Amino acid sequence: MSISKKIFGILAAAFMCGTFAAADEVVVFDAFADDFDEALEADKRGDFEKSAKLYKNSCDAGKAVSCHNLGVMYSEGEGVEKDYVKAVEFYKKACDGGDTLGCNNLGVRYEKGEGVEQNYKKAAELYKKVCDKGEAVGCYNLGIRYEEGEGVKRDYLKAVELYEKACDDEYANACNNLGLMYDEGEGVNKNRKKAAELYEKACYAGSARGCSNAGDMYDEGSGVKRDYLKALEFYEKSCSAKYAGGCNNLGIMYEQTRGVKYDKSKALEYYKKACDLGEKLGCKNHNRLKSRWDLKSIFGL
Repeated sequence: MSISKKIFGILAAAFMCGTFAAADEVVVFDAFADDFDEALEADKRGDFEKSAKLYKNSCDAGKAVSCHNLGVMYSEGEGVEKDYVKAVEFYKKACDGGDTLGCNNLGVRYEKGEGVEQNYKKAAELYKKVCDKGEAVGCYNLGIRYEEGEGVKRDYLKAVELYEKACDDEYANACNNLGLMYDEGEGVNKNRKKAAELYEKACYAGSARGCSNAGDMYDEGSGVKRDYLKALEFYEKSCSAKYAGGCNNLGIMYEQTRGVKYDKSKALEYYKKACDLGEKLGCKNHNRLKSRWDLKSIFGL
């Protein structure tokens, strides 16, 4: 069972799809003075319009983290109309005021070309600033730039170094990407056993895609002893976390009797879930299986 394993942050590649690079944007809330504290309380109540006004007051008073949070609200359209130009304005103000994650999110906007002209070099510079301050997300995002050769000269060794640094800080997506480097022998000697270990680490650190990739290794017997029950366990973790590839893979397991009895209804359930999560192959598998004349069900085969 082949699966596209690369994680590129939020916009990650899905099961058996091509890969593309995108960075992780961070939402962080910290505690500062009165307006900020009131904004946090408003957030908890779901009163985002009020919290946006309070973050603005706090930002204007010089609280960099408030500027960062207001940038997040403009990025996501919570409490204010979505406006990437405004998001960039507040991320820049946060970054200039010393908020490291404001710098990271500003880098994301430069990378994606949202609210500002796309500029991979500027994004890489900002990610480096964040990484140098000890934030794993900056190291991870910079690692992607070195792996893809966007904004910097492609350098797999440097990408591995940065992924290792972020993974050592338990940054799940970095562990997954580092696993893929070992899986494919990019910047390191190919080592499927090491790749499997890293996918598992990514999974337990919270990466749904890492869980799916670990499932692949057990399903294929690559780097580990083949174990369909372990594969099922990891695919279930992945699907429960709403990763479409993991759901599609679960459907395959139930259709092809890998570690479980044939169960058409279960297979259809997981293919449908994968489809609903945006996986085209899940839709295709669901439609194919649903319309198939099922001899196994009819004759009890």
